[in-house]
Amino acid sequence: MSQDLPLRKTGIRKVVGGASLGRFKENHGLEKIGDWEVSQSQSAKTLQEAAQYLKTQDIPVAFPTETVYGLGADATRSAAVKGIYSAKGRPSDNPLIIHIADLAMLRQVLQPLTQDNGLSNGSHDRIPDIYKPLIERFWPGPLTILMPNQIPSKLAPEVTAGLATFGVRMPASTLARSLIKLVGAPLAAPSANASTKPSPTTAAHVLEDLNGRIELILDGGPCSVGVESTVVDGLCSPPVVLRPGGVSIDELRRCSGWEDVEKAYKDHSEAGKTAPRAPGMKYKHYSPKARVVLYEANYSDLRKGIDHQDLELKENNNTKVGVIRTRYWQPGGGLECGEFGQQTRQAESVECENQDVVELQVRDADLYDSPDGARVGKVLDISIGKDSRSIAHGLFSALRELDRLGADVIFVEGTVDDEDIGAAVMNRLRKAASQTKS
Repeated sequence: MSQDLPLRKTGIRKVVGGASLGRFKENHGLEKIGDWEVSQSQSAKTLQEAAQYLKTQDIPVAFPTETVYGLGADATRSAAVKGIYSAKGRPSDNPLIIHIADLAMLRQVLQPLTQDNGLSNGSHDRIPDIYKPLIERFWPGPLTILMPNQIPSKLAPEVTAGLATFGVRMPASTLARSLIKLVGAPLAAPSANASTKPSPTTAAHVLEDLNGRIELILDGGPCSVGVESTVVDGLCSPPVVLRPGGVSIDELRRCSGWEDVEKAYKDHSEAGKTAPRAPGMKYKHYSPKARVVLYEANYSDLRKGIDHQDLELKENNNTKVGVIRTRYWQPGGGLECGEFGQQTRQAESVECENQDVVELQVRDADLYDSPDGARVGKVLDISIGKDSRSIAHGLFSALRELDRLGADVIFVEGTVDDEDIGAAVMNRLRKAASQTKS
């Protein structure tokens, strides 16, 4: 992260989302998401102020989507987009995803600029046919598609990092779509965290990372999905998934033209000199400060819990061991612990779609070197649920909370790496892990 970035006063503005912020003009088929209209509600007025800021300033604004909080800037202005890279400390060859309010905005971006009078003429639809089944089924939602970048392009060159394509998605959040519509331009918006740190799912997470580096955070409450969007490329044959996320590969295969979609990502950072085809491919991401040890779901001794030999104890008997549990581990992950006390902190409580309330409670207990041995530290224990959606929602929050509490090492019980959102969860965990047991 840039060390010479001027210190700024960071403020949080609460915005109530929901249907009161706007609606799509009534239409059919693909055009049911053709044109987003913003209401005149009080919350919309707050967004109008934020939109004016984004139009006139080169400092990005943090805002919520259904996946994670984004750090947004006008994708058509180079100075504004450069502000994202500065605030995050993000490598300049890591491309950005743009976010649109409706299909009308996407079609504007797909029209190449002329040198004399703005948009060139052309009445045909430039949205590739391969993407239309996905758009109709998954937009608005956690799916990013790769589009051909026009020459000359309406997008700032910093968005694409020199690539011939750009990633675009339409967020499910009415707050995000309304903000974008009021700006009147797509927003380039990576996750609103310091580069390489766990993605933020609350406004508090954003403040923790970017306090003093941006001026405005729009607080729309916790994000419902918890991991970033799925990124796909349909411009090649067969089409591929470049990053797993909120839409599973099985769901993609149910769409016409995507029956043979393949996985084209790796569960580690892809080093090299070339720019990555999508965010999250080249550099280490999602990492807390603590050492992370991941126990894969296929590890033969997974249900026995944490191997004591994997501990690296401090000499002062004050080691803090974080434990993130999913399906099988008991509190403490099988380590020799004393009695767990009352919760030390409730990190987050959120009602997920079609599920019960997810509560991330941190409980602590003394850690011992053997059943009758000496105290060697403390265990900080969090359960993030047993189903994939709960695990996805709670993962980043749990990593951040254990970091905040000073954990020296974090042991994570992995989940099943199937082709639903579990693939996205394990992809993020493998990128965060310093050591993997499989």
